[in-house]
Amino acid sequence: MHDTSPTSLSESPEDPFSVLRSASAVLDRRGRVVAWSEQATTLLGYRADEVLGRTVHEFLVDTGDEDVVAEAARACLREHGWFGLLPVRHSSGRRLHVGFRARRVQRLDSGDEWLLVGSLAHEITQWEIDRSVLDGFFRRSPIGVVVLGPDLRVLRVNQAIARFGGLPADAYRGRRAGDFLLGPVADWVEGKLQNVLDTGRPLIFAEQRCRLLSDPQKEIVISVSAFRMEDPTGRVLGVTQIVEDVTDRHRARRRLALLNQAGTRIGSTLDVGRTARELAEAAVPELADALSVDLLEPVTRGEEPEPDSLGPLRRMAARAVRPEGVRLMHPEGHLFFFPPDTAPHRCLAEHRPVLLPELKTGSGWIAAEPERARHALEAGVHSLIVVPLAARGVVLGVVSLWRSQRPEPFEADDLTLAEEFAARAAVCIDNARRYTQQHQAAEALQRSLLPSEVPWHPAVETAHRYLPARASTGVGGDWFDVIPLSGLRVALVVGDVVGHGMHASATMGRLRAAVHTLAHLDLAPDEVLARLDDLVDHLATEQRQADANAPQLVGATCLYAIYDPVTRHCAMARAGHPPPTVLDPEGQVLDVEVPAGPPLGLGGLPFESAECELAEGSLIGLCSDGLLLAGDRDIDEGLALLRITLAGTAPSLEHTCKAVEDAMLPGRPDDDVTLLLGRTRVLPAGHVATWELSAEPTAAGDARALVRDQLAEWGLDEELAFTTELIVSELVTNAYRYAGGPVQLRLIRDGHLICEVSDSSSTSPHLRQASSTDEGGRGLFLVAQLAERWGTRYGRNRKTIWTEQPLTANGDALSL
Repeated sequence: MHDTSPTSLSESPEDPFSVLRSASAVLDRRGRVVAWSEQATTLLGYRADEVLGRTVHEFLVDTGDEDVVAEAARACLREHGWFGLLPVRHSSGRRLHVGFRARRVQRLDSGDEWLLVGSLAHEITQWEIDRSVLDGFFRRSPIGVVVLGPDLRVLRVNQAIARFGGLPADAYRGRRAGDFLLGPVADWVEGKLQNVLDTGRPLIFAEQRCRLLSDPQKEIVISVSAFRMEDPTGRVLGVTQIVEDVTDRHRARRRLALLNQAGTRIGSTLDVGRTARELAEAAVPELADALSVDLLEPVTRGEEPEPDSLGPLRRMAARAVRPEGVRLMHPEGHLFFFPPDTAPHRCLAEHRPVLLPELKTGSGWIAAEPERARHALEAGVHSLIVVPLAARGVVLGVVSLWRSQRPEPFEADDLTLAEEFAARAAVCIDNARRYTQQHQAAEALQRSLLPSEVPWHPAVETAHRYLPARASTGVGGDWFDVIPLSGLRVALVVGDVVGHGMHASATMGRLRAAVHTLAHLDLAPDEVLARLDDLVDHLATEQRQADANAPQLVGATCLYAIYDPVTRHCAMARAGHPPPTVLDPEGQVLDVEVPAGPPLGLGGLPFESAECELAEGSLIGLCSDGLLLAGDRDIDEGLALLRITLAGTAPSLEHTCKAVEDAMLPGRPDDDVTLLLGRTRVLPAGHVATWELSAEPTAAGDARALVRDQLAEWGLDEELAFTTELIVSELVTNAYRYAGGPVQLRLIRDGHLICEVSDSSSTSPHLRQASSTDEGGRGLFLVAQLAERWGTRYGRNRKTIWTEQPLTANGDALSL
């Protein structure tokens, strides 16, 4: 039985009035059935023996539509026949709508008969739709259709393909599909179609760039789909190819992808130069064949440029597909002005983009020199875009884009994309500029709080390194100091405030100032750290009271060492800081155990000092943990590497610092790095004189005589001898009067003449103004007037009062 299901009908585009599909019957002039086909029986359910000789009205035509039947009968009498729909009755009684074609047939015996051919109405409708769709594909469809035979030669193309290739539709017949394409894309298309023909697997939306023979200068993107054609028996008839020009859609998709890529690539760091290079890498070669980024000079320094500034500019990035493209541009780091009336000059002056689709000689080419412009044009540069780098209402520079390799000029959509790139990059560059400005300010503050240079000191030869952390981390709170003390002693200090930024730098400055003050009180190392601990705790409390939301100061670490070149005595204490490295003159590491102590700011915990004697030429190395932990090392690995490096031979301490830097720092450190090296000196024995005086009334006189003889031996002038005798007499007298024990007198000759009187008393002398009736109280005042400096320091079970006098009247050191 003939299958009339909707599925089969919708899948079959065959003519419903074909001989094999349609029902047919022959009527005589009285409307009686004289012939009846098998298809008619299948369609209406009546057998031939049931209908032959009967009129149609008796069993077939629905009596409710007599007018329609009458009109159909009259139409059949017309010469050209009739076509229409009639409601008919199935043998089962149900009603069917059937489409009929009727035509009068002249018999040889001059009688007339009518041939009726009918098919279900919905089959006819579907067939008409199929014919309309097929006609639409070939005449009105905007998508190209190519029908190819088994040999992959064109059988037919639609009007879209004809317009696409610029040839009449008939001109394609007999040619191969790739005959109209340039380059390897033709073989690509042929290969894809052959695969569809061989395997039967359809090709769906395969996109490919190509150029047409009819317009070789224009690159387009086509989307190709294809399926294999087969007849009902499965015989392969060929391939139908569907071609669509998706250039605009592809470019839009590519632009979105480029913008997304730019958003992830541009601005990965807070570095102006790096951000400019990331912009160049994101745009070349996807958008342009060459690109340069030029920033106004203040921007590169982290400053804000003047409004409407036209230069100077500095080239921060230059990138091109071909090396000669970069050679045509100013080199990176080059400082220049754009000449008037050029595209970048107009862009800067007017704060708007400039698009030059076609560049010709004299068309406003951007090169600073005519010779450079000529070479650029000879290299094939033909199109230019210049867009301003503007963020937060400030123009920071310009971005210039060239095309030379691909023939298509820049167009409005490319300008829009370039503006998006520039806008994103400008915000990142401005953020980097602001950060650079803040970082430079913080770093300048930090460096201003550190010693600009370490003065020469007779106790130690010193060298140092301070390397701030990389910009992304922020400046830290590391510091170092070399502080001269009384008696030619020297204090070596290294400290580290926890945290980074302006707050850490400011706190470091306060701690460094406090260390200087405490050092001049001649306190022992452990006492200095104890008082620093109180200060850090006070700063934390002060900060909490000022701003509860501010980052809290956790604490700081510090190592404080005092070295005496006269006695070769060294005392050290540390508060949570890495231990010192001490080497003897032969480079062997000395085992100096300095108790760790708690970090500053914990409060209430004691600190301990370690003491040792160092031979002349010993090396003391103090550093921050930033040096030891660089390169992901742990503290023990860092200390071992530092000791090995310091033990290596080097001509000077500066070379030793450089060797440590090269060995221990793989790159810009994540944390501040501080290194302070000191090589010990010993004062010659001939420059020191020491006496023990018994507690007798003659002690002052004996001291004056000893001093007079020693100064004469040193060849010092009589005026200095007189003042020194007065100072020594007063100090020894006070020691005899108030201490009641043996007194030590010491003279040290260096840049100054230093007098030290030590006794066992812990009473500290005070300078006061004696009244006119007082018998005493003027001695210390006299000492203060005669000496350039004086002070008191305490040691174990003894106190020392010291004075310093210049070796000449004007304070200059005497050449010895």
